[in-house]
This record gives sequence, C-alpha cells and structure tokens, in this order.
Amino acid sequence: MRRTANLERKTNETEISLQLDLDGSGISKVDTGIPFINHMLTLFSAHGFIDLELTARGDTEIDDHHTIEDIGICLGKSISTALGEKKGIKRYGEATIPMDEALARVVIDISERPVLAYRVKLKKESTGSFDVGLIKEFFRALVVNAGLTLHIDLISGEEPHHIFEAIFKAFARALDNASSFESRMTGKIPSTKGML
Repeated sequence: MRRTANLERKTNETEISLQLDLDGSGISKVDTGIPFINHMLTLFSAHGFIDLELTARGDTEIDDHHTIEDIGICLGKSISTALGEKKGIKRYGEATIPMDEALARVVIDISERPVLAYRVKLKKESTGSFDVGLIKEFFRALVVNAGLTLHIDLISGEEPHHIFEAIFKAFARALDNASSFESRMTGKIPSTKGML
C-alpha cells in the first residue's frame, strides 16, 4: 500500500494544494510563486524519491513569510498523513551532503516529538531577492505538523544558494532513510513504548 496524502488549505493569506507520495520516484511539479522555494522543493522531491505536486498562492506582495510558513505546515501535515501508523519504519535517518563549498548534516527522528534544532549561521541573508531567514520558519512549521525531531547543522559554507541546496538534499535523504521500512520490524511500531 502506497503512502500518500492529498491536502487543500485556504486562508485569508494563502491557498495551497499538495499531493505527496512517500514511495514515489522523485517526480515533482512545484509552483509556489517563489522561484527559490520551487527549486528547493524540486530538489527535496528528487533526492528523497518523493513524488510531489504543489501549488501555492499567497500574499507575496507583502512578503514571502505567510506562503513559506504555510507550505511548511502543509508539507508537514502531508508527511504525517502519509506515514500513517508508522509501523515498520526505521524511524531515524541521517544524511550529510556537500554542495560545492557547503556541507550540511540533517538528522531526523520520526517521533511525534516536534523539535527543531537549527544551527545555520550565515554571512549573507539573501540569495537573489529571497530572504533565506524564512527557511527556518518553513522547517519550524514542518516539524510541528509532521511530528519530527529535526536537527539541521551547517558544517561549512559561504554561498547561501549552495548552503540551502545541501540542506534540502540532506533533509530529503534523511527523511527517505527514516521513513523506509526495516525488514526486522515486521509491522511493529519502532518504540519500546509501543506507540509514537
């Protein structure tokens, strides 16, 4: 049985439609109205082998904040829905990914304990016209709604575009690892408590 989710969300600030398949092949169609986020989510889909269709419209004439945050909310809810009861998953995942001079590590626990530990110090706060400080808001919204413990560490890097490519690719690989099935679990919840 494929692990999928479909979500529609409409507020006074944003309108989002999202379809996700955790067991896909990395096919994506992403249109958020924010080119840099389109690029990052396309990378996430390709490197996590997650099929993703996402359209988003928001009040970007004010700024990108509401749209970025609400995409994080919707992606987090969709990941949680697709994971279902979480029986048989590995639960933990880690990836360290380079992108030119940048090196990023992402570690995930699919735990229903939403925590974001975000250790990303930047020398530049933008790439093109995009405020990269909003990426933290995206991941904060995502972890709360997906129930993830997520550690993001920038090990090295100068160019923001390279840094966030490394981060999104590492997030994708770590999520793919954590959500994949462990054959020795045979349908069990990966916790000594018996639940997540």
